[in-house]
Amino acid sequence: MAYKYLPINLSIRNRRVLVVGGGTVALRKVDTLLDYDAEITVVAPEPNDKIDYYASKNKIMLHRRPYQSPEAGDYGLVISASDDPAVNREVYDDCDNAGVLVNIVDNPPLCTFTFPATVRRDCLSLAISTDGKAPFLAAHLRLILEEFFPQHWTKIARLASEYRRMVQTRWGDDHDRRMAALERFLSADWKELVKEKDERELMDVLERLVAPPSAADTI
Repeated sequence: MAYKYLPINLSIRNRRVLVVGGGTVALRKVDTLLDYDAEITVVAPEPNDKIDYYASKNKIMLHRRPYQSPEAGDYGLVISASDDPAVNREVYDDCDNAGVLVNIVDNPPLCTFTFPATVRRDCLSLAISTDGKAPFLAAHLRLILEEFFPQHWTKIARLASEYRRMVQTRWGDDHDRRMAALERFLSADWKELVKEKDERELMDVLERLVAPPSAADTI
């Protein structure tokens, strides 16, 4: 079986991103993009009030006009949520000609990338995709994962990131000791630890776990 979409993590930090359209769907995409430090431009004759607000706060660039072909080809990533199918098609064709990744909202045949259903807990991302074939199933599974990974995973993910830094600093190129230290973190009962301990106490736990096996306390 040949899959259509490759599951990858793509950095769009400081990348020029174009959103065509100014309605509620376009706004949802803008809200998502703002979390990733992209340089966002919106092109829309009559933008949503919140899109207007973002422009007034210099969070995005806003052009109050119709889409002008072939401008999409000048961007690193493009999303089109126009209520005019002809405009969406034009955006897709311009991106296709320029080799630019494009998402035409709710039109999988005109997408070279899609947005998976996502659960985020700090640096931990859980993404579900059905290759564009059954997005309702991906949405359902996201709700299940929301319950399976409750909010305390936000703190666990943050602690894991800090712990990895500590392990790399402490053990450097010593592969065996690095792996042993990581295993100690994974074996700890973090659900209870984050519930019972404050930030300082949690950092103390990390310090003890990163220590050599002979010196590490039982957590």
